[in-house]
Amino acid sequence: MTLDINIRDLFGSSPSADSIANFLKEINLQASALTPEVKAYPDMVYFNYHRLGVSLQFAPRGGYKPRAGVARDQLKDDCLSLEGIDIYNESKPRSGDARPEASSQSAQSAFSLYPLLPLRIPRVASAHGEGSTQSYISIAANMTGKEFVSWLGEPCRKGGGTGPSSGSINIWCEWSREGIMVEFGGTEARGPQAWERGKDAVWRVVTVFLPMKD
Repeated sequence: MTLDINIRDLFGSSPSADSIANFLKEINLQASALTPEVKAYPDMVYFNYHRLGVSLQFAPRGGYKPRAGVARDQLKDDCLSLEGIDIYNESKPRSGDARPEASSQSAQSAFSLYPLLPLRIPRVASAHGEGSTQSYISIAANMTGKEFVSWLGEPCRKGGGTGPSSGSINIWCEWSREGIMVEFGGTEARGPQAWERGKDAVWRVVTVFLPMKD
């Protein structure tokens, strides 16, 4: 089952907008799953729906700066605008690999698998110059780094993968003109040889955000 809503159409919505409510209900109709953990900071407010595998990022506007840790009922919804959506995958170790995930990933492990995979994301028309010329990207749960590159071309930005395997940051790639960032999971995505192995790493988090303009 895939999502019928174009998630890019949600950008600019407030936390209490009908479009956000409809998006969440299409994922799961159970009311308990639709109650977010809210983490507020002066420059961004996160609505974490752990059971849905989704985190919504709302940016303050109009000079509004929410106090860090402010309660949900004290937020000014009309001063918050959706700018990013994190979609979480389920990271499973390969057979025979007993090494633990890095401790820095503990927050991500609290999220369930997003249930409506494959995730279909419309591509930005101006970004079709590199990689696949299809008008959308379809992200399955087992999609690897080399498959993302075959769809989107070489990333504009990338990082992570340095340090010992047990404590490094997982590799990530960003296609700024597409408004897509991907963090990869598993042992292939961290450690000194991460970029050599990264082509076979499966994605852990996909972030969809407002595309950067040229």
